[in-house]
Amino acid sequence: MKLLIFGGTTEGRVLAQRLAEAGAQVTVSVATPMGAEELAGIPRLTVLTGRRDAGAMQTLLQGYDLCIDATHPYAAQASANIRTACTAAGVPLRRAARPASAVTDAAFAADTTADAADYLAGTEGNILLTTGAKELSAFAALDKSRLFARVLPTHEGIAACEALGIPHRNIIAMQGPFGTALNCAVIKQYRIAWLVTKDGGRAGGFAEKLEAARCTGAKVVLIRRPADGGEDPEQLLQQLLAALADPHNERRKPQ
Repeated sequence: MKLLIFGGTTEGRVLAQRLAEAGAQVTVSVATPMGAEELAGIPRLTVLTGRRDAGAMQTLLQGYDLCIDATHPYAAQASANIRTACTAAGVPLRRAARPASAVTDAAFAADTTADAADYLAGTEGNILLTTGAKELSAFAALDKSRLFARVLPTHEGIAACEALGIPHRNIIAMQGPFGTALNCAVIKQYRIAWLVTKDGGRAGGFAEKLEAARCTGAKVVLIRRPADGGEDPEQLLQQLLAALADPHNERRKPQ
């Protein structure tokens, strides 16, 4: 079985490693060198780096038996491009969707980062942004001295902060996920009143963010997940492993 997996997520790495170990020919396409770095050392794996539009994805898909979308739950545009490319290339697609969390204690839930920024414009106090560098521009209208951005330790992440005008002393360049203690320390160190986050699920350390906010008194502004009709990653993995173990069983072939 020849598989193409999109996504440098935890789910993507687990799927790639387990399926390669089971004998599949696996290629993983990741957007950034950091994504490729996380896959280093896994044997029998081909890793491709770089962002691709739907046309480039369609070209890449030629010759593959199955495509797996294991991108981040909030990577809606990437998922849309993957669906378009798979339809055009005639390659079956499966979506590994990280399970969502049950959240009941957010001070405000927004459909978009722009909605979150509009809400925060009417508040006071320091704001910790943990939504990623690509989302920072939504907060451009807010007082930059209030903004503390936790981004990946890459040139792109820091450049996005600089482009927005966030003071360098307010840039926290670290790679997560983070435990409750570290989240608490950051909130206390920078006197954070508002924590802006996405529901990154268990793999993204979301529960630890909520617990840190509860312990420190910071209020949570949650960016809701986009609609996603994917499958549980572990169940998908088991189905594919079964198909690899018994490739002649028609009922187990990946759809």
